[in-house]
Amino acid sequence: MTKDQVANPWRALFALLFGFFMILVDSTIVSVATPAIITGLHSDINGVVWVTSAYLLAYATPLLITGRLGDRFGPKRVYLAGLTIFTLASLWCGLTDSIGGLVAARVVQGLGAALLTPQTMTIITRIFPAERRGQAMGAWGATAGVATLVGPILGGVLIDALSWEWIFFINVPIGVLAFLLAWREVPDLSVQSHRFDVLGVALSAIGMFLLVFGIQEGSKYDWGTITGVISVPLLIVLGLVVLVGFVYWQRVNKSEPLVPLVLFENRNFSLANVAIATVGLSITAMAFPIMIWAQGVRGWSPTQSALLLAPMALLTAGLAPFVGRLVDRMHPRVLASFGLLCFSLGLAWIGLELDSDTSFWKLLPPIMVLGVANGFMWSPLSVTATRTLPPQRAGAGSGVYNTTRQVGAVLGSAAIAALMESRLSARLGAGASAAAADPATSGGHIGDVPGLAHEFSRAMGESLYLPAAVVLIGVVAVLFFHNPHGLREDA
Repeated sequence: MTKDQVANPWRALFALLFGFFMILVDSTIVSVATPAIITGLHSDINGVVWVTSAYLLAYATPLLITGRLGDRFGPKRVYLAGLTIFTLASLWCGLTDSIGGLVAARVVQGLGAALLTPQTMTIITRIFPAERRGQAMGAWGATAGVATLVGPILGGVLIDALSWEWIFFINVPIGVLAFLLAWREVPDLSVQSHRFDVLGVALSAIGMFLLVFGIQEGSKYDWGTITGVISVPLLIVLGLVVLVGFVYWQRVNKSEPLVPLVLFENRNFSLANVAIATVGLSITAMAFPIMIWAQGVRGWSPTQSALLLAPMALLTAGLAPFVGRLVDRMHPRVLASFGLLCFSLGLAWIGLELDSDTSFWKLLPPIMVLGVANGFMWSPLSVTATRTLPPQRAGAGSGVYNTTRQVGAVLGSAAIAALMESRLSARLGAGASAAAADPATSGGHIGDVPGLAHEFSRAMGESLYLPAAVVLIGVVAVLFFHNPHGLREDA
């Protein structure tokens, strides 16, 4: 047992996952509240889009930095700081009376989430021995799976029973309880005497902001001009150039770089990052066409639509402990490739099935395949990424891994929006596709017009082929995993 490992780390893990669960729920709960926020704050759809975009930008941009903050100041302290900021910002979100105030509060919320998220993986890596880490990461993956179910359902219930403000107010008592649990149960871990790479921080923040903003807002501006000489392609190219400069600086920095490039000499770490990027993209991309089809074509409420994915989340949670035990014994290549292949199969299957009269029972088998996929892919990827990293690099590794996942999610959001629009235009024509996207033009919902409903459904189904194909890149990556069992963690 190392100096950071504790006799009973499971109590600490539960405390950590309580706060992590709140962050994940909040990332899915807001989508259900879009119509209510438009009405309540007298906004339009573009204003409400920024409620999500601002959060995503503030969350994704600083993850490389916040991972290292845990190394320097202690992951418990940074976790508690992030939880405090997130909880107070949630209160601000609920109390605001303007769309601008809500966007500002969501930025602060995103910063709190960015501080908190990398610390969960760092602490798990440091308090669990390598041979027991699979079960812990299995619980981490189960938390993500269940949160995808609870967020939309809880949002629908709170909005129907109370008002949209309560999707934020609910975080306050949960955040206080999560803080008290973490304060009591999570140990104070040793810190490293790091020097702070100021230039690295600036380059990574600027580069990530330009890249994420360009990708996130690309479809809004038709991937063209934003204002004057500033365009979406220009922002993306500048972001990539700055990030190339960041990587060069990390290589030549003789002091202590923000991201030690030696991390990528670890084959499993590099391959796991490729795979988690495809997972982040696909998880984000799959929800949009399925939810739009369920509400627009079938006429289901937000809560009913969210319940469509309930079997997936429940199966994920049930499988996670079993898979966690397997991760500690089996080659991760077998488990991860099986999970990712199931994910690709489930998405393609749903894509084939979506039509104007598709029932829940017809979608149940592929949704259950997605549940198996989620149960088998999260834990093997996260354990394999961090298993052989030395403790002093755990924060940097967690920051890179979570950044990769989040950038994948941004790409998924932008790509699926562009593809849905393209498939609708191909099937309905540009004008008809715009009308189809507005349920008011079809007498309540698209399902009222049989021909339109069929073409719209097929456009949504064909959109799912993109994430199904992208996941196959992750399958190829994990096939090259080394077996980490029996390998010593680097000193």
